[in-house]
Amino acid sequence: MNNFILIALAILSGVAARKYKKLPENSYVAVNFWVIYVALPAIALTYIPKITWSTELILPFLMPLLVFGLSFLFIEIIARFIQLNTATKAVLILLSGFGNTSFLGFPLTEAYYGNDGLEIAILCDQACFLVVSTLGVITAAKASSQGKFHFSSLLKKVFSFPPFLAFIIAVIVPQFLDLSPLDSLLESLGATLVPMALFSVGLQLQLKAWKSDFKLLTLSLIYKLILAPLVIFSIIFLLNIDSLTGKVTVFEASMSPMVTPAIIATQYGLNPKLANLILSVGIIISFFSTFIWSFIIKFL
Repeated sequence: MNNFILIALAILSGVAARKYKKLPENSYVAVNFWVIYVALPAIALTYIPKITWSTELILPFLMPLLVFGLSFLFIEIIARFIQLNTATKAVLILLSGFGNTSFLGFPLTEAYYGNDGLEIAILCDQACFLVVSTLGVITAAKASSQGKFHFSSLLKKVFSFPPFLAFIIAVIVPQFLDLSPLDSLLESLGATLVPMALFSVGLQLQLKAWKSDFKLLTLSLIYKLILAPLVIFSIIFLLNIDSLTGKVTVFEASMSPMVTPAIIATQYGLNPKLANLILSVGIIISFFSTFIWSFIIKFL
C-alpha cells in the first residue's frame, strides 16, 4: 500500500509544482539528471552483481526480451497504417516494450503470490533492466539521430549513457573486486529512483491535452496491458508449464509501462509529452488490468 501512496504523491507533487509554478520552467531536466547520472547507475551496481546465473532464469529472463521484441514488431506494423515520426515511434516501442516489473511488480506479485513469487519477480526485473540498459538505450540513441544514423555516433551515445556504463561495470568489476561494502550507499541512492522519476513525470504531465494523443496512448496500452501478457501466457500454456515461475512471469509481463524508458525518452528528446502520458495513464489502468490477469493466470 505504501508503494501505491508514494506513486500518487510523487506524480501529484510534480503536477502541483508545475501548476502553481513553484519551480522554474523545465525543472524536470535537473530531476532527470539525478535519475540518469545517480539513481539508475546505483540500481545497476546494486542488483546486477547479485544475479545467480542458472537454467531456471531462462523463463523470466527471456520474457522482457520477447515483450520488447514484439513491441518493436507491433509498432512497425502500426506505422504502416498511421504516420509516425521517428521520435514518436521510438517512444511507443520503449513505453510499450518495458514493464514496471519492480516498483509496481514487486508489491503486486507479493500480494498475489507471496514471498516465493516475489523471488521470481526479482529475476524478471533484473532481466528487464538488462534489456532496457542495452536495447532500450540503443533504440533511443538511434531515434535521436533523426535519420542521420552513423554507427560510430550510436556507439558514442550508448557508451556515454551512465546507466549503460554502470551495467558494464556491474557485470565486469565484481569478477575482480567485491562491491558489497558499497551496498548500503548504493541502495540508498537507488531508492531515490522511483519518487524522483515519478516527480519528473508529474512536472511534465498535462492530461488536458490527452485527446490529441488518445489513439497512440490506446494502442500502446492495448499492447502492454493485453497483448504482451497474452503472448507470454499462450507460450507458457502451450508448453504446459504450470509452475509458480510460469505464473509470475505472465503476471510480471502484464505490468504497466516502466518509468525508466520515459526518462530515457525525455533525455534523448523523443516526444516526452507522449511518453509521460502513456506512463501515467498506464499506471492507473494497470491496477485493474493486473487484477483481471490474476484470474486468467489460474488457468495455467
